[in-house]
Amino acid sequence: MRIGIIGTGHMAKALGTAWVRAGHDVAIAGRSPGKAQALADESGAGAVPLEEVAVGRDAVLVVVPWDAAEHMVALADVPDGTALIDATNAVEHGVGTLVIGPGESMAGRIAQAAPGAHVVKAFHTFPFMRWTQPSEGRAPIVLMCGDDPGALETVGDLARDLGGEPVVLGGLDRARQSEEVAGFIIGMAFAGHDPSAAVPAA
Repeated sequence: MRIGIIGTGHMAKALGTAWVRAGHDVAIAGRSPGKAQALADESGAGAVPLEEVAVGRDAVLVVVPWDAAEHMVALADVPDGTALIDATNAVEHGVGTLVIGPGESMAGRIAQAAPGAHVVKAFHTFPFMRWTQPSEGRAPIVLMCGDDPGALETVGDLARDLGGEPVVLGGLDRARQSEEVAGFIIGMAFAGHDPSAAVPAA
């Protein structure tokens, strides 16, 4: 696939590097062209201006601080029909509580910034380290929310390329629920607890 990544942080590096190794054509863009180029050089991807990162792409990953995501997505001008992956977490650092309005989701806000794209909420419940180390035991579940079957299939394939198991929670109307799950995980982890220990085993 041809994948665009909006972001130059640790998660962008982890996912971008893994997708390059899986044989995908990856392009990276960010607020700093220098950081985008440095990450591209390190990961084997290409670096492009933000205005070009979504052009001709099968999927575009948004992995930037939540308060910059909508603006950067709007600048990227994501073409209609593109699978737009929202991996942001709008949470209070170290606490995990959502900092967006009641009833809102970041996925919904990003969908408003790119009204023709097919937004899928995914890759937001694990830290970047999970994708830089070989999986031990059961594959990590990549929780996904989205309305378009084709976009969900695309993102599911990308999850499998990382060694993950894609699981669809529901439509985009359930994205806030999955964002609350990420907040719970973050809060538990920062408090020194294993979040998986609070979830009943199947």
